[in-house]
Amino acid sequence: MAGQNTLHFADDTFDSQVLQSPELVVVDFWAEWCGPCMMLGPVIDELASEYAGKVRIGKVDIDKAPQVARKYDVTNIPTVMFFKNGNVVQRVLGTRPKKDYKAMIDTALAG
Repeated sequence: MAGQNTLHFADDTFDSQVLQSPELVVVDFWAEWCGPCMMLGPVIDELASEYAGKVRIGKVDIDKAPQVARKYDVTNIPTVMFFKNGNVVQRVLGTRPKKDYKAMIDTALAG
């Protein structure tokens, strides 16, 4: 389940929606069976609402998009990646408090 501003990225849409985006894109790699992922989900949804129009924030279900997960060597979840101009600029393994993600987003936007 995701909030109304949270995007969903898949193997066939990842390039166009993430790599070709002119905006900062934050991607949460997750799976339904992952407990920590379920805890992080509401935080990602809140961030997607708070940064709507400024940052594209979405999720990749690694079970439904295995090619993307493999391409970015996602072996542990949750993994949150920050993409800028098609490149990974930050990678966070595990869960963090919301304030940490906000700080990372704000830093990426400023840089």
